[in-house]
Amino acid sequence: MNRVIFLFVALLAGCASPKPSPSAPKATPVVPAPKQSTHINFWTTNWTDLFDGKTMKNWTVTEFAGYGGVNVESNQMTINLGADLSGINWTNGSLPKTGYEISLEAIKINGSDFFCGLTFPVGDSSCSLIVGGWGGGVVGLSSIDDMDASENETMKNRYLETGKWFPIKVRVTLEKIEAWLGDEKIVDQVLIGHKVSLRPGEIYRSEPLGIATFQTTAGIKKIRLRLVP
Repeated sequence: MNRVIFLFVALLAGCASPKPSPSAPKATPVVPAPKQSTHINFWTTNWTDLFDGKTMKNWTVTEFAGYGGVNVESNQMTINLGADLSGINWTNGSLPKTGYEISLEAIKINGSDFFCGLTFPVGDSSCSLIVGGWGGGVVGLSSIDDMDASENETMKNRYLETGKWFPIKVRVTLEKIEAWLGDEKIVDQVLIGHKVSLRPGEIYRSEPLGIATFQTTAGIKKIRLRLVP
């Protein structure tokens, strides 16, 4: 009898003993994925497209007083005629201040004045290449030594046909601003000893990089930038 009681008590003690729990798996630390920047903060000697031909990505409409709207179709941006200035300006990241080229193609669709006022950095300042200003025929830089494109030594008169695409290129180095209209070099401005600035007025809204028109509708396409040695 005593033996039966002993076995019964031992059985109860075994059932009451806690069973060892399986070890929990170690948690794997979660590493957040690196954020992907959409800004273009580096440039190379290869051309980088600044306009995708489909959208206003990386650009915004410049809020000049009385500006015309901008629309994108057929691989071009159309800057519509406004009361005075209309245009677009770059919104995506920093730009080189020297040692670079920018190129584009522009067409005058209708209007009475410049169909491309390309504003670009020059060191710590800015300048604009005007194509078709002062009634439609003046090309030159605004401003050099506080004189606009109609007054300084870069001024030239050219016949700029409405409805024709014009390739335009600007090169900025420590020594010079150079510009081409098609195959013709239209600007060869030495920088040493000269002041470079923007023409007084709303054109400052085009900084750091912008394209404006004056009382004119224009098409813009193939905007590109690259570094030069």
